[in-house]
Amino acid sequence: MLGIIGAMDEEVSKIKELMNDVTVTTKASMDFYKGTIFGKDVVVVRSGIGKVNAGICTQILVDEYKIDAVVNTGIAGSLNADINIGDIVLSTDALQHDMDATGFGYEPGVIPRMEQSVFAADEKLRKLAKQCCQKVNPDIAVFEGRVVSGDQFISDRTKKEVITNQFAGFCTEMEGAAIAQAAFLNKIPFLIIRAISDKADDSATEDYPTFEKKAIIHSVNLMKEMIANY
Repeated sequence: MLGIIGAMDEEVSKIKELMNDVTVTTKASMDFYKGTIFGKDVVVVRSGIGKVNAGICTQILVDEYKIDAVVNTGIAGSLNADINIGDIVLSTDALQHDMDATGFGYEPGVIPRMEQSVFAADEKLRKLAKQCCQKVNPDIAVFEGRVVSGDQFISDRTKKEVITNQFAGFCTEMEGAAIAQAAFLNKIPFLIIRAISDKADDSATEDYPTFEKKAIIHSVNLMKEMIANY
């Protein structure tokens, strides 16, 4: 069974419209939609925004639904000059850019007393996503790279430069690395899919509302094709 997590209603509502034989269960104030899409067993859920919501959501999917893998779909701000608004980023790995235990001698982003802080995405899921995206979204580019997450909407050029220089991320958002960490701890494969809605700089608050709808359409097109071929 495939778990599909989005942070906002807009990101998951169109996927839920495709579902059959749906049962809805509410846990931790989240509605989990279990059913089938194209004959495949799926659970679709809106996690809410932020790392805590995302981590809790992933653990419920593991505990209650015994998912085989988890895909987190949504939107993000670009950290790479080559990645334009509307493009898709597929995670090679993920880390938390706001994890800061430097006062104890750790490097930025390192989680104290964990064996690793950078979580590798599943290569098979990423290859499938890339093939599907090129098929259904031929008008945009697909990139594979690091997703960096934090409980911050990055809309400042200086902050963006710091994050980019420290972590070499391709895009920044607010949930993916928490889902990646939960997947790692539970030993299940994951993939983060992000459609770029803004440039994560001083123009971000202006760009985001304009391009959010287009970004979601690209993500939904990709998820539909992935599920059909999963």
